[in-house]
Amino acid sequence: MWFLFALGSAVFAALTSILAKVGIEGVDSNLATAIRTAVVLALAWGMVFLTGAQKGIQGIGPKSWLFLILSGLATGASWLCYYHALQIGAASKVVPVDKLSVVITLVLAFVFLHEPFTSKSLFGCVLIGAGTLLMVL
Repeated sequence: MWFLFALGSAVFAALTSILAKVGIEGVDSNLATAIRTAVVLALAWGMVFLTGAQKGIQGIGPKSWLFLILSGLATGASWLCYYHALQIGAASKVVPVDKLSVVITLVLAFVFLHEPFTSKSLFGCVLIGAGTLLMVL
């Protein structure tokens, strides 16, 4: 089941890039990011209340709060950079570079989460890196 949600994420991320590139024309990238964030915020809280998940907010520990806040800051920084890059660059160039996050995530997961880094992982990272270079150059 995780695969279907991950595939949905990829499809929606692709739509995000195309829709954003069209929508950002003539709009400051920071303003566009704020508008996008407000929509995401409303959607996320809507899902929380729709599913009754708000009841679990008291059970969130300090460590989880810290890392969720840090993750939110990283997301915000990512979106600000991404929208500015989309505004000044071609989506067909910006998106492949953005997807280098896959390689960076695998390395960080190995270093900090002690997840396995196999020869398959290494080969995949090399292919993603090479593919990115081919698409950007």
